[in-house]
Formats: sequence, C-alpha cells, structure tokens
Amino acid sequence: MIHQFILAAPKPGMTAQEFQDYWVNVHAVQYASKIPQIRKYMVDTVVDIEGNLGSPALPHQGIAEIWLNPEEQVASLQTDEFLNGARLDEPNWAAFWLTIVVDTNAHEIVPGPPLAKGQDWVKLTLLLKRRPGLELEEYRKQSLSSYADVVKETPGLRRYLHAHTVDGAYTFGEASFDSVEQLWFDDVDALRAALASPYFTEKVKAAREEIVDPKYVFSLAVKENWIIGPEAR
Repeated sequence: MIHQFILAAPKPGMTAQEFQDYWVNVHAVQYASKIPQIRKYMVDTVVDIEGNLGSPALPHQGIAEIWLNPEEQVASLQTDEFLNGARLDEPNWAAFWLTIVVDTNAHEIVPGPPLAKGQDWVKLTLLLKRRPGLELEEYRKQSLSSYADVVKETPGLRRYLHAHTVDGAYTFGEASFDSVEQLWFDDVDALRAALASPYFTEKVKAAREEIVDPKYVFSLAVKENWIIGPEAR
C-alpha cells in the first residue's frame, strides 16, 4: 500500500488556525474522504515548536497522510469526487503552488502501542534527501539498519517509521526527497526534551549526516487528526 504525504500551506490571507480548521473539518470530511480509493486518511496539523529543521523553514501548516493501493492511485485522480470535489475546493484554503507530494513505501521500525483515534501523541515528520555520492539503494539500506539503530534509541520515542520514496518518482530524474521519517512522542514536552537531549543533538545528528544531505532536511512537529482510520475501510 502506498503511504502518501501531502504537505500544504495556507492560501494568502488565511491564518494557520483558519487553514487547519478548514482542512480538518471541511475539506477532509466533505471532499477528500469521499474519494473511494482512499483506504486510510489522516490530517496532521502543525505544532509550533523550537527546533524544527530547515532553512528557510517550510511554510506548510499541515500534512495529509493517505493510504491507497498502487493500482488504484491513477483511478483515484480520475473520480468525480476528486475532479469536481477535492480538487475544486483546494484553492479555497491552500496555496496549491506550494504543495509537496511524496509517495512512499513505509517501514515500521518501532511499532509502538496500537493506533487509535483520540491518541494525543505528537510526532516529528522529517523530509530527507541522501547525501551527494551515496547511491539510492545504499541509502535505503543504511536508513533501515545503522541509521535506524541509532534513531530508535531516542529518549521518549514511542513509535518510529521510515518511509522510502517509491521507485516511480525517479523515472525522469531525481526525486525531491528520498524518504520521510516519523517519530512519535507522548506530548510536546516529551518531543522538546528529546530534541534537546545530548543523544539527539550528537548521536542522531551524526548518524543522519552519514547518509543525509544537511541542506535538505526539513521537519514539522504535528498532531494527528484521523479522518478515515486507523483501520482501513
């Protein structure tokens, strides 16, 4: 199953709170969730914390996470629910020219407790690009082995996912990002403590620099809003 990440930013004149409220309560419920091929669907709303990575910082204030079968992806973009619903509604709330889409195959490193609606976790989502000179297959291998072995020991970590960009994104050249990484914590304080810990600032950073280009590391701290799921429909 494809695990798709869609990062979106508010349209000009709309506040972050207005943008998030519209996305979660209007667009997601009335439009996007109607697309029949979508099996699971979540909207992550950004939590403003110190320590987000990336310069300049990403303007995005939310991430849609969508799960669907690869053979149904093209069909989902041809449905009336998408063409005359979700797509037409997008300019009402999003700066669509800033949207980032990354299709991935996800690998669960630390399973954590069972997923459920209403969990008040906070997670850190990172977009990563491999360092120059490192082959894609080697990057994928190390991201799930030596690198993951370091990251999974982060203090307070509850769940850990590393998702590789699908092969199709490289058909006509390099993909913008090679993977998406997600780390879950109990709350904002636990996330802040982890990011400030010597283990994260020294060991995790050093392990990341072995395989990742530091110029292309972007992170967003978010809270989850399940629209469809966590069980697939």
